[in-house]
Amino acid sequence: MKITNPQKLILSIIATVGLGSLGGIFTIAEIPTWYAGLNKPSFNPPNWIFGPMWTTLYVLMGISFYLIWKLPISAARTQAIRIFIIQFILNFCWSIIFFSMHQIGWAFVEIIAMWVFILLTIIQFRKLSTLAAALLIPYLLWVSFASILNGSIWQLN
Repeated sequence: MKITNPQKLILSIIATVGLGSLGGIFTIAEIPTWYAGLNKPSFNPPNWIFGPMWTTLYVLMGISFYLIWKLPISAARTQAIRIFIIQFILNFCWSIIFFSMHQIGWAFVEIIAMWVFILLTIIQFRKLSTLAAALLIPYLLWVSFASILNGSIWQLN
């Protein structure tokens, strides 16, 4: 990966980690209270894993976004960025729906939409950069697991 514009790389990482961390505002207070009282499946990971996992995924997302953003302006680049932004908005909204609103079923519907838009982002990014697309695969895998977890929590509660 050749870094042609370090400012864009830094801004991409700070933006994804920073905006992604804002979702934590809606999450953190609910973990020891509401979330702790929910019935969860046996495969529910320990709470401490979520922070490092999401931070890593947001860094990878930032690098991936940078690889697309640094490209010359084109219709394909614009479309890829739009889809990335949609999936990122869905990512942010999930925390609000699940943790703040306590709407587990609607959060499940929303995370499925997010999963679809992550896949669409990977497809669009792949047209422009194989590396940018590959960097989003861990994110897709984690959201796949999170979708199963969300669906299971909904079913159990």
